Amino acid sequence: MNAKTLDIRDVADTAGLPPSTLRYYEKLGLIRSSGKHGLRRQYDPDVLERLSFIALAQAAQFSLKDVSAMMPTPSVIKINRDTFVQKADEVESQIQELTELVSLLRHIADCPHENQFDCPTFRSLLRSSRRPRRG
Repeated sequence: MNAKTLDIRDVADTAGLPPSTLRYYEKLGLIRSSGKHGLRRQYDPDVLERLSFIALAQAAQFSLKDVSAMMPTPSVIKINRDTFVQKADEVESQIQELTELVSLLRHIADCPHENQFDCPTFRSLLRSSRRPRRG
């Protein structure tokens, strides 16, 4: 075993993923093992950076198919900045929608009116929550 390679268990522990996920990502071509030590896959340390990018992309709601297109080979990551600008805009929109939802929920919980529908603030928040959503 090369001192510079990482065992599948070390990669899994560091990345917070089960080894089965690493094998699945390898099957999809997102990562590549550098060999085996006995029956255990070995990886170059740069696999951790690729796994971090995969996690970031998934957190941003990119599919694994999208991620695969960004990673055409096990050594290349192609970032289309426009795609990430669009995704950032979508996330900002979601944040705005969730912020409005929190306001509505907090008001419902704290509304001084016995019946929230008698409350002008509640009715106003309710109307604003009805506007069409993107996506």
